[in-house]
Amino acid sequence: MDGFNEQVVKRATKAKNIVIKILSVVILLFIPVLFTFLAFTITTYMFYVGLFLFIGGIYMVWYIFSCQKVEFEYSVAGNELKISKIIALRRRKNICKININEIEELEKGDKITKGKRFTKTFIAARDFDKDDENYYAIFNSPAYGRSLLVFTPNDDILQGMKPHLNKNIVLKLFYHRNTGR
Repeated sequence: MDGFNEQVVKRATKAKNIVIKILSVVILLFIPVLFTFLAFTITTYMFYVGLFLFIGGIYMVWYIFSCQKVEFEYSVAGNELKISKIIALRRRKNICKININEIEELEKGDKITKGKRFTKTFIAARDFDKDDENYYAIFNSPAYGRSLLVFTPNDDILQGMKPHLNKNIVLKLFYHRNTGR
C-alpha cells in the first residue's frame, strides 16, 4: 500500500434543509394546540393524548434535525478511492469504490460532462451548485457502466491519487498543460 489519505467534507446547508427543520418545529407546536381544542370539544383525555404526542414529537424533531447533518468521507489507499456517506454520525453508507487508474477523465468544473450520458451519477460534494470547487470524474464501473463522480477533494486527496492517475490527466490537472486529446 503506497499511502493513506483521508478527508471528511460536511455537506452545505441548503434552503431545503432549513424548510424541513422549520416545518418540523411548526408541526410539533401545532400538536398541543390542536389537541387542547379537541379536549374542549370531545373529551378531556384528548389533552393527555396531545401531551404524549408532543413529548414523542420532541424526539422526532431532534431526529429530523440530526439527520440533516451529512458528511462525506474520502479515503485514498493505494490505487483505491473509497467514498462513504455519514449521516448524523450514526450511520455510514458506502457510496462507491473506484480504482484510480480506471478514471478516464478528471477535471475541476462540469465542462467534461457536456453532451455526455452516464448510467449512474455519484454525488459526494460539499455543495453541488458550486462548480468552482467540485471535481468531476468519469469512470467505468463494473456494476453500472459509464459513471460520473462529483466530489470536493482537498490537495492531500489529489496528491494521493496523482501517482495512480493517467499521465494525460496528471498533466492537465496538476501542470495545466493541454494534452491535445
